[in-house]
Amino acid sequence: MRVDATVDPAAVARAGAAPGAVELAGLVKRYPNGTLAVDGVNLRIPPGSYCCLLGPSGCGKTTTLRMIAGHEEPSEGEILIDGANVVGQPPRARGTAMMFQSYALFPHLSVRDNVAFSLRVRGVGRAERLREADRVIEQVQLTALATRLPGQLSGGQQQRVALARAIITRPRVLLLDEPLSALDEFLRLQMRAELKAMQQQLGITFIHVTHTQLEAVAVADQVVVMADGGIRQAATARAIYTQPDSAYVARFMGGQNVLSGVVETSEGGIATLRGPGGAGYVLRIGTQAMPVGRTVAFAVRRDRVRPATDGAPNSITGQVRAVEYQGTFVKVTLVAPAGDFVAYVDEGAYFRAPVALGSTASFGWDMDEAHQLTTE
Repeated sequence: MRVDATVDPAAVARAGAAPGAVELAGLVKRYPNGTLAVDGVNLRIPPGSYCCLLGPSGCGKTTTLRMIAGHEEPSEGEILIDGANVVGQPPRARGTAMMFQSYALFPHLSVRDNVAFSLRVRGVGRAERLREADRVIEQVQLTALATRLPGQLSGGQQQRVALARAIITRPRVLLLDEPLSALDEFLRLQMRAELKAMQQQLGITFIHVTHTQLEAVAVADQVVVMADGGIRQAATARAIYTQPDSAYVARFMGGQNVLSGVVETSEGGIATLRGPGGAGYVLRIGTQAMPVGRTVAFAVRRDRVRPATDGAPNSITGQVRAVEYQGTFVKVTLVAPAGDFVAYVDEGAYFRAPVALGSTASFGWDMDEAHQLTTE
């Protein structure tokens, strides 16, 4: 593999480009036992953006992050940071820093000394490294706790120490491996907002690995959904949630019902479909050809459906299997010929006309609320 010169941030600045652009080109990781962990990943991450690699366990997201960091070597492909291929370079030469899930703080060192440790191993003098540590500690709002030990801090405060230790080296790319998974729900919500605010304040590229969908869409400018070592879709958080490309992405992201039907007619950019149990759907298909007899999949957001008349076009009828109060809405799950169908019904609307477990109910949607899925 080609190994280019170490990334020079000054050269990037002179060229007029913002630092922190990452590109993965044909990235493959194959282990000696034959396991293919990452399979031909191609991805561009703009400088100064927040990118989340999202997927279930074993999808390749953490292996991809570790290859960017330099803790794993790719079997094939290139990792470009600010245009330079960093494959073969040690982690400290890449302009990246890693924030681990466990935080890995030294229990016998104060907050200040933990944060300064990275500069210590680089040979920076004590006065200079402590001065720099104090600057970064102030950024993460821990100045009043600088002399405390990690055991005297809350989980959120420990995370901020780990973040300060990562950014003290002034990386162009910060890599975060499941940074919120060890926190309780309340603190997780607080810290994800702080991470996003910190990324915007620092102006550096964040690449964040998570398996939590809501975490990804809450913080990321770019969400990359992965499965089986490859990328299924990479887009903005809103596009991933509202316009999934495939049934896999729609189901994985949640909040969507995935349905399908056989084309009966196709004219004027609109197709009529026949679904399981005789359900009839009307789907906007644009200018593309849609042959009769073809099976077409589409998704409908759970929060865009409403009570409907049994047998109406674009509706599903089934037996109520579950009713779950969620505060601002009620989640109603139907068992229907097409499979489980979920409706998020506005709290007020639901309690004006509640449904009982075991009863029959129908929910429908406007034609423009259905989104055609283009891949499996």
